[in-house]
Parts: sequence; C-alpha cells; structure tokens
Amino acid sequence: MVEQINMHVQVCYAGLDKTSLLDVQVVLDATVLQVIQQSGIMEIHPDIDVNILKVGVFGKLKTLDSSLHAGDRIEIYRPLIADPMEARRRRAKKQTQV
Repeated sequence: MVEQINMHVQVCYAGLDKTSLLDVQVVLDATVLQVIQQSGIMEIHPDIDVNILKVGVFGKLKTLDSSLHAGDRIEIYRPLIADPMEARRRRAKKQTQV
C-alpha cells in the first residue's frame, strides 16, 4: 500500500456578509478546483460559482487546474461592486469641492 503525502493549504473568500479562511489538508498533486471543492467553502458561501469567479494564489490569478504548493492560500475573488477608477475620481472631485 502506497502512503499518500499530504500538504497544508488555505482557502479564503470575503463575501459581503461573511469572510472565511479555511485550513485544508490535501494530496500533493491537488488542483485549485479540487481544493476548493474539498474545503467545503461553497457550502458556507452558496454565492460562490467557480465557473464565473476568478481565483488566485497569493494575489496572482490562477486557473482551476493549476497545481499548488504546501502553504499556498487560494483566494476566491468576487466581482467588484464599483469600478476602482471611477470611485477614485469621485473621491478626488469631492475633496476639491470642500
């Protein structure tokens, strides 16, 4: 019998009402999608649709079939509520009016 080697990774998601950071033990060759599914985060946050939302590891975009390393943190990104450039323009305009 061959012993499987496991590694520790994290899965995080910041929803509108709740943030989750989950520690997961996975097999060495697990993909981003496999870890997300194994973590149970989609049950905690039913609004997660991995076919639509982008994912990354430590701030760098990844595909669902990307491989991982021990200690990696998978981040699931929800869509932006506002365009950052437009929000910056509004703040700048508001400051000049004061």
